[in-house]
Parts: sequence; C-alpha cells; structure tokens
Amino acid sequence: MTTYAALLRGINVGGKKKVPMAELREVLEGLGYEDVRTYVQSGNAVFGCRDADAGALGREIEAALERRFGFSVACLVVDGPHLQAVQEGCPYPAGELEGKQLHATFLSEQPDEERFAAIDREAFLPEEFSVGERVVYLYAPEGLGRSKLAEALFRSAVFKGISATTRNWNTVVKLAEMTR
Repeated sequence: MTTYAALLRGINVGGKKKVPMAELREVLEGLGYEDVRTYVQSGNAVFGCRDADAGALGREIEAALERRFGFSVACLVVDGPHLQAVQEGCPYPAGELEGKQLHATFLSEQPDEERFAAIDREAFLPEEFSVGERVVYLYAPEGLGRSKLAEALFRSAVFKGISATTRNWNTVVKLAEMTR
C-alpha cells in the first residue's frame, strides 16, 4: 500500500468550483482508496491505494470529480516519498520563515532549465525561486498574493504544457507528515 496526496487546483476560490471536503472524501473512497483524509478547504487529500502510477491516479480522480460536480478540476497526485523529498530538499531556511513566505509549486513533469532563462532573477529580488525534482520552490517575503515573481513565472511559458499547483510551506509540511 502506498500513501499519496491529491492536490486539487483552483477549487473553493471566490465561490467558484465548490468541492466540500466531505464530498471529496466520498469520491476518493468511492474509487476504492483507503484511509482517506483531507487537509484544509483548498483541495488536499491523502489516501492509500495499491501501487499505481501517480499520473493515472490523477486522471482517475479528475474524471470522478467531473462526474460528481459537473466541472473539471485539475488534480496532481504525488506519493509520500516525493513529499518528503520536497520538504528535505528545500534550499531555503524553512524553519526560519513564515509559511506564507515559502511555497512549493508541484509539477507533473520535470521542466528543463531553458524554460527559466527568460526570467530575470535579479529584477525580482529579494524574491527567489529554485528548481528541484518536479517542484519549484518560491521564496516570497511578502507572500504569494503580492509576489511579482510568482506572477511572472505563471504568466510566462515556464509551465506551458505542465500541470502545476502551488502550496504554502505549512501545507507542504503537513501533507508530508500525513503521508509518512
């Protein structure tokens, strides 16, 4: 049995795409997943299932959510070891920062470094980013909502063709803990 985290993108924001966490748990249990738990209202669920391809699990969850709610929801699935590696591989002093200052953007595939060449890193200081294994770490001292670097990253072609969803560091730590 492997423990996974399902990271839903763009739900329960501004009254759109409402997915109550109790119903998300029902959907996942209906797919046969075990020990289903959710964390906060922004679409984080942890579950166990037989070893499977994370991409296939994400597509299965997306299809089930569309059947249940009538709208599409992007879902990125990562396993527990990947979450631990993201936490352990953080290049920033996570223990010294507020959760709102540090974020991890989880990616469906590894982007090549050339995608980031057009981003003028110096222009956004003190904000910074670092690329890890299927993750981009973002240090934004004033938070994601005020981050010019985050805006530049997501409006550029950096993530074109790659599924991506961002979580603050508190959520990353909690999900890593829940999947241990």
